[in-house]
Amino acid sequence: MGMQIRASYHPNACVPPALPIPSTALRSLSKITRTRHGAVASSNVSAPFWDSWKPDSTTPASAPSFSDIFWPSAGAFAAMAIFGKMDQILAPKGISMTIAPLGAVAAILFVTPSSPGARKYNMFMAQIGCAAIGVIALSLFGPSWLARSAALSASIAFMIYTRSTHPPAASLPILFIDGARFHHLNFWYALFPGAAGCIILCLIQEIVCYLKDNLKF
Repeated sequence: MGMQIRASYHPNACVPPALPIPSTALRSLSKITRTRHGAVASSNVSAPFWDSWKPDSTTPASAPSFSDIFWPSAGAFAAMAIFGKMDQILAPKGISMTIAPLGAVAAILFVTPSSPGARKYNMFMAQIGCAAIGVIALSLFGPSWLARSAALSASIAFMIYTRSTHPPAASLPILFIDGARFHHLNFWYALFPGAAGCIILCLIQEIVCYLKDNLKF
């Protein structure tokens, strides 16, 4: 003996009948956009959009330790101090090591050393390649909006093709095109000051990591 429940048959049914879904749950589902070729599911993009404006939930909830704050900051200070001293030495030649892209490189190396942008291959491949692209763009188009647009586009394509994503390098072509003080370097700009500065930053990063591991406070 038992009670049998019969569900009405529908020709388009592909799953057994289910319990009614609350209206609040229905609102969270993805909307269905119907086209003349059928039904196309469109995901709810509002949640991911707003999530990107919130702190990263994958990081520990506790505040960073004093050591985690002190050593990256100290490394950045030491790097800019060294670059400033080198600027004094190189001033007669009209060259400066203190350029904005190296500040971004320092932030990546000292704050997120395990990120793809901090990989040595990514760093030097992108720094050298993108700087050279800036030199080529200036020689082809002159100091114009077309040179900047072409250089940035080619730099992004270069980093994608060589798998060497390193965001600070994308600013090197524009820095060269707009900075008349670098024009006399020509293709030497591919190595200096960007790549040369990255070598110094990498050395400072190694020293900072050693001190952080051995001086616990």
